[in-house]
Amino acid sequence: MKTVLIVSHTMELGGAERALLGLLEHIDHSSYHVDLFLLRHQGELLKYIPEEVNCLSEDPSYSCLAVPITEVLKKRKLNIAFYRYLGKKKAIKRVKELGFSSDNGVGLEYSHKYTEKCMPMISNKEYDVAISFLTPHYFVRDKVKAKKKIAWIHTDYSEVAIDTESELPVWAAFDEIVAVSDGVKEQFLKTFPSLSDKITVIENILPMQMILKQAEEKIDLPYSKEKVNILSVGRFSYAKNFDNVPEILQYIHKEIPSVKWYLIGYGGDEELIRRKIHEYGMEDDVIIIGKKENPYPYIKACDLYVQPSRYEGKSITVREAQILGKPVIITNYKTAASQLEDGVDGVIVPMDTADCAERITQLLRDKKRTKQLVNQCINKDFTNKNEIIKLYNLIENI
Repeated sequence: MKTVLIVSHTMELGGAERALLGLLEHIDHSSYHVDLFLLRHQGELLKYIPEEVNCLSEDPSYSCLAVPITEVLKKRKLNIAFYRYLGKKKAIKRVKELGFSSDNGVGLEYSHKYTEKCMPMISNKEYDVAISFLTPHYFVRDKVKAKKKIAWIHTDYSEVAIDTESELPVWAAFDEIVAVSDGVKEQFLKTFPSLSDKITVIENILPMQMILKQAEEKIDLPYSKEKVNILSVGRFSYAKNFDNVPEILQYIHKEIPSVKWYLIGYGGDEELIRRKIHEYGMEDDVIIIGKKENPYPYIKACDLYVQPSRYEGKSITVREAQILGKPVIITNYKTAASQLEDGVDGVIVPMDTADCAERITQLLRDKKRTKQLVNQCINKDFTNKNEIIKLYNLIENI
């Protein structure tokens, strides 16, 4: 039996975390012993980790990451606090040197880059394969013993400002790199062309049984039968573009005033989104539902699922909406063509606010086309369960 270690951050509500659950659900546990190491045992999805997976104990050093430094000081982890502070200062300096503004990945990378120096080994065991499921990848590179190491990339690197000089040696140290879509692979190789011989595509594997079961949960839905109910789910962040929803809906209301748009999620952009809702007078029509452990009943009951993102790697929530038989619209971000088949199992619309609204309006009026999209979704398997074979091939080829 091959031994596999998977390292990730937490099990908070997020697309990558649900993709990890899908991988853990579909892997053959009779052939592979899987240990899972989480930096922090935190998040609503913890309880869905399959019982066959051996979840390693939380390490007090790794749990000091991505929490306020005051908490680290209270735990008397002074060395970690120092290196986190140093990493932050170095990141600020580097961002200025590179001319970056907002939405850059340098801060998190430098946090791990500098704290790695004082972190213990994750395990003293030597694994056949170690997988670093989320960036940055320093800890699997340096704090794990394995015959083969694999790093995952979920993000469209053309849209995130990174320190390529700093990151290249980390990626290069891995035997294999896995991209979650062809689009993610393409953009990654534009950033790191020298790594083309290491990268392969394994699409996200979704936990279909969990999705279908949770979608049947009886809840009080906010939707009105007299209205057209649009739903979007995701972190309240720049990437998801929810701050432009009020303006998009204002355009839609010129043609179809009965539309309401609901947002499920949480994050740092909530105040910005609320400000935009007020600015466009959409207090009654753009509704922030907030953080929901189980978004699936909301997805199942909506009339249209829209992902208005500025960029994505591969949106898990779009796949989940398709599994639940929803008509789906996504914006034309760079990896959109690898997300769905335009006009067949969803629709890709322009990023421009007015054009986006016009295309949404067109679909809402076209009941025949909407029904065709729904039928395509119902008759198609979106779980990507056969993608697990690609992972087996990587594991076996040691």
